[in-house]
Amino acid sequence: MLALKVTGIAFVLAFLALVIAVYVTRGQLPSFDELKSSPNGQMIRVLAADGTPIVNLGPSYGEWLTYDQIPQVMKDAMVAVEDRRFREHWGVDPIGVARSFEVRIKEGHWAQGGSTITQQLARNIFLSSAKQFGRKFREGILALALERKFTKDQVLELYLNKVYFGGGAYGIDAAARKFFGHGADHLTLSEAAIIAGLVKAPSHYSPTADAEAAVGRAGVVIGLMKETGKISPAEAASADPHAVKLAAEPNQNSVRYFTDWALPQLENLIDEPSRPLEVYTTIDIKMQAAGDAAIRANAPGNAQGALISLDRDGAVRAMVGGKDYVTSNYNRSITALRQPGSAFKLFVYLAALEAGKRPSDQVVDQPVTIQGWSPRNSSGRNAGAMDLRTAFAYSVNTVAAQLGEEVGFSTIADMARRFGISTPIQVVPSMVLGSNDVRVIDMTRAFASVYNKGVAVTPYGITKVTSMGETIYQHEVDRSHVLVAPYVAQEMTDLLQTAVNTGTGRAAQIGRPVAGKTGTTTSNKDGWFLGFSSGLTTGVWMGRDDAKTVPGLQGGTAPARAFAAFMKVATAGRPIEQFDTAVTLPDLALDNEEGFGAPDNGVFVDPDGNPIPQDQIAPDSPIGGGDAGMPPSSEDDAPQTAPDGPPKQGDRLDKKWLDRVTGGDSSGGKTPSRPDRSQPADRPRPVQESRPSQ
Repeated sequence: MLALKVTGIAFVLAFLALVIAVYVTRGQLPSFDELKSSPNGQMIRVLAADGTPIVNLGPSYGEWLTYDQIPQVMKDAMVAVEDRRFREHWGVDPIGVARSFEVRIKEGHWAQGGSTITQQLARNIFLSSAKQFGRKFREGILALALERKFTKDQVLELYLNKVYFGGGAYGIDAAARKFFGHGADHLTLSEAAIIAGLVKAPSHYSPTADAEAAVGRAGVVIGLMKETGKISPAEAASADPHAVKLAAEPNQNSVRYFTDWALPQLENLIDEPSRPLEVYTTIDIKMQAAGDAAIRANAPGNAQGALISLDRDGAVRAMVGGKDYVTSNYNRSITALRQPGSAFKLFVYLAALEAGKRPSDQVVDQPVTIQGWSPRNSSGRNAGAMDLRTAFAYSVNTVAAQLGEEVGFSTIADMARRFGISTPIQVVPSMVLGSNDVRVIDMTRAFASVYNKGVAVTPYGITKVTSMGETIYQHEVDRSHVLVAPYVAQEMTDLLQTAVNTGTGRAAQIGRPVAGKTGTTTSNKDGWFLGFSSGLTTGVWMGRDDAKTVPGLQGGTAPARAFAAFMKVATAGRPIEQFDTAVTLPDLALDNEEGFGAPDNGVFVDPDGNPIPQDQIAPDSPIGGGDAGMPPSSEDDAPQTAPDGPPKQGDRLDKKWLDRVTGGDSSGGKTPSRPDRSQPADRPRPVQESRPSQ
């Protein structure tokens, strides 16, 4: 008898404690209007340069629908599948809890939830989803308190507008717009059944992830609606979830490489963790599509590709990190470390020009050995005396090595760092031929800075961030950092023009002035083309992720063709821009075997970048025999030449050919005047002693 009294007293005290807890909680709950306005997370809407939405990240919400605006089939479907006794319990359903425990005992694990709609609402708004007894107890208290504070209709309105349906969509209106392309105020029975079926497992039953699973789950919902009397057997029979037309998913494949790079920068740009954001970016949808298509169409089947295009102020207009983001989200344009081959000669010649060299200066292509390293040209032969313009146009390795020794290898390394190369640089003689790893974005930035007359260009992807109509960040371009004197950048551009018009980069011609440089590494592991025209600087890389040989891959073939395919589209709406110097032909026209896209670096170094003595290289090694050790190029990768070919030295200048490759009018148009290179007064010529190599 005493035990019974103690149990009764304990029960009464527990009940009183429960009532007190419920009513204390009820007094602390936000108002209905406050719950309506509180977000479940930060929304980020990303827009392209022209304001076109390109991706929504974080939760998305549609229009808030009042209870009366919500279609009856939607309310009936949700109640039937999630909580058929919704109108009868007080927030916690004892019968549902008992059924859940019964299944738990039979199955040995929690196979059926006993949570009511009100409990789910409490969990979604106030708690986590962890399956713990303490959380379930608090969930029950909150559910009881919610039903003491709000009516059933208000609870259902809150639930239908705030529950998560997958794909970032919160609330039935956001779900309807995402999956069906229209608002939730006029959902059909089949559409309502699909949405109601998502709550159990949003990712599994999402129509965009598994349409068959979503339709199958909708059939279960329709059956429950018929069982509970919400629809007639005839209505259930006429419903056809298979016939529901799903909204097309936006094409977010390639552009995700860009958003994955740009959006993490928000953490450093702004301090706004909760309010919804609109992020205005630099990406150009048309250029992005063109870049994606150029890489897919031109990268060899067994290789990957990357492309970055910068506007003159550093705005990223296109960023392609691979052939397919879904297959591989590894962004090769900003993350991959690859040897640039002869594209690195940009820094060699910049250092030489700054030290007083001129494009017309005479050099000798001859055998050379520097600290035990003997670079060779891809042809295996030497052409003798030539000017720097010819050496650069045909990417002559021995001349680059001699320039490196003369100006100092440390000077070249410093020049590369000055222009934005952020990766470690080993100061060894072979560095002049691109033996150090670099990133595509860094190399593209360097070429853009040359195009910008020697003023540093810093890539950026976010122009403005707003929140609820307030601008909280605005990008400002810094044009104050001068890297080299304007005349150095001008003469470097002069050399880059020649490389495209008559040298290894001829496949990159687009019918308007272009300047650029190829890069090909030993055994055809990497192919590069970087260049600029009409305000845009674009870098292209191709190769295998495992750094194995790609037969026929050369900077002057597939990468140059991808560059041209992209730039023809990207520059189509831009005015033709002439460079500061007119096109000048080399003083020597070399045979096709000397260049025109052939592998243009012979880097005989070990994995640490140190030179390998020539006598230690096996004759049949891929690095020992120049082209002889490389797989034969296919016909498709044969050297590319401009129609009719360039004029040879000594021939009268062909005006039609010059017009075609420069986009100008050599007969009547005004061509920018070329500096008089016979007069040393046009620019300073610093006296520089030859530095010892280091």
